[in-house]
Amino acid sequence: MRLCSTNTVVWVLFLLMLSTFSCQNHAFVSSRIMLNRLSQSSNYLTDKELWFSQTLDHFSPFDHRRFQQRYYEFLDHFRLPDGPIFLKICGESSCNGIANDYMSVLAKKFGAAVVSLEHRYYGKSSPFNSLKTENLRYLSSKQALYDLAVFRQYYQESLNLKLNRSNVQNPWFVFGVSYSGALSAWFRLKFPHLTCGSLASSAVVLAVYNFTEFDQQVGDSAGAECKAALQETNQLVEQRLATEGKTIKTLFGAAELENDGDFFYFLADASVMAFQYGNPDELCSPLVQAKKAGDNLVDAYAKYVKEYFLGGFGVSVQTYNQKHLKNTALTQDSGDRLWWFQVCTEVAYFQVAPLNDSIRSKKVDTSYHLDLCKNVFGEGIYPDVTATNIYYGGTKIAGSKIVFANGSQDPWRHASKQISSTDMPSYVISCHNCGHGTDMRGCPQAPLSLEGNAQNCSSPDAVHKVRQQITENIDLWLSQCQNLARNSL
Repeated sequence: MRLCSTNTVVWVLFLLMLSTFSCQNHAFVSSRIMLNRLSQSSNYLTDKELWFSQTLDHFSPFDHRRFQQRYYEFLDHFRLPDGPIFLKICGESSCNGIANDYMSVLAKKFGAAVVSLEHRYYGKSSPFNSLKTENLRYLSSKQALYDLAVFRQYYQESLNLKLNRSNVQNPWFVFGVSYSGALSAWFRLKFPHLTCGSLASSAVVLAVYNFTEFDQQVGDSAGAECKAALQETNQLVEQRLATEGKTIKTLFGAAELENDGDFFYFLADASVMAFQYGNPDELCSPLVQAKKAGDNLVDAYAKYVKEYFLGGFGVSVQTYNQKHLKNTALTQDSGDRLWWFQVCTEVAYFQVAPLNDSIRSKKVDTSYHLDLCKNVFGEGIYPDVTATNIYYGGTKIAGSKIVFANGSQDPWRHASKQISSTDMPSYVISCHNCGHGTDMRGCPQAPLSLEGNAQNCSSPDAVHKVRQQITENIDLWLSQCQNLARNSL
């Protein structure tokens, strides 16, 4: 929507009044795994850092410590003074700006301001200079949700102050993808009075101890021929590893993974990425061709891993190395340790091999994950998934006005809500032949393009349909929110 002429002067004054918040220097932590090569400012609507003082422990009446938390704002499309505010939740990586993805289209359509808060501990928002286990006690989704609530109140009050008004609430809407998608749904569940609705894209709201459905979905997405080729490849790798371990790991560019379980987890994740991000042909075409031609399957898979997984996505092998995960110093790769701590204490998502017809090695089992948690973080660290699911509801989450958007090829969809609850209402939208977060990120996702064009997806019509339904729900719920605000005056 276009600003009317009467708002132009106010808009200019508002921009002049914007202030930034300084803080002490924090160790810089870059994005994790696939996002680590996307630091160019051209990929963001804004990368100008702002700061505010956040409470360290929201659940203690006695602990008054605070830390500096980073956030961003994008106001180019904001319709003063009553336009909506879109809160884009950052997840388990460094938040280096507001990504120029489908959010920019939505902001322009609705005349919205966009703000984004970095998740505590990640990136530059670390409360401590050391990431030893005892310092991670305040790293949890529960604390992160309160961070968002406090920030939302802070930002609204700051906006009111700049506009010389009081007790006014702009309509807020929250957005997230994957873990941040779960946070988006959970925020609407726990703080319904602070937001008009939520988009939970590929939202992993179910904590899962033995996540065998993940591997089963990879097999289903692969199809019979590709699945058989993958299974045979894994068997050949296991056989060769027993007699020529160092050589076979070097072939995959993973010689540093001394733990065989780490190596097999690395190999499994490599195949997952092709299906998770909607690029199955990158993996299946060369493997199936090699099998039909009688070529070396291990060599064909190693070529895919090095060129696509390590090359296209920019994944670092050390992400899978437990020696690296034990490093308690703040570095640009600290996000790996931080996310594993959340995995090992709250949500698990243990991607284990099913008893039958598995694609990944059976060495990637529950014991492997539990041993990793103990080895990396010490005794007594384990994920209480029952408590997590009781607190949030799992896939029975009883939050209203939430859109759950899932890709049919995404193995993570089995940890998301699968059945609509129209009485709340919450809606589940499935994107046919789509991957993880395709509705917001578009395609291609390898190399990951933050601007992702939906026309490049294998099913652009499906993406368009999902986005249309998302837009309709946002429009409806914002209207209901605004009507409620007018009636309360």
